[in-house]
Amino acid sequence: MALWDRLKESASTMQTQLMAKKNDLKSGSFRDASMAMCALVAAADGTVDASERQRVAQLIATNEVLQNFPADDLRRRFDENLNKLTADFAFGKVSVMQEIAKAKKKPAEARAVIQIGIVIGGADGDFDKDEQAVVREACFTLDLPPHEFDL
Repeated sequence: MALWDRLKESASTMQTQLMAKKNDLKSGSFRDASMAMCALVAAADGTVDASERQRVAQLIATNEVLQNFPADDLRRRFDENLNKLTADFAFGKVSVMQEIAKAKKKPAEARAVIQIGIVIGGADGDFDKDEQAVVREACFTLDLPPHEFDL
């Protein structure tokens, strides 16, 4: 199976798993951690162009699991995290990882945050090494083994 096919299958599997847990993913800590993860993946290579920002914002707005929360609230949180990362990636990353760490207390939420990172990263068909690296780093922040997610 080609890498592209495995990537699509993995993202699809992650989305299916997220949907199964949708009713358990309604806390503020999950919301905050998810938006931080989306911003981190979007800015993984150190830059975010307008089309990438728009693409990720569209994915957030249409993700059924994230529809537990008001879209404008999600967008605001995503933008705040993204602005921190684009202003100073290294410093912003510390703050964003603190947001991601909010999901640490609930293993189901922590796993879902990682899965959202994988879904967002793979949405363009190229879950690149920078995106994989930041999701792997988030696994360590959440005390989850990266190999559990093929990272």
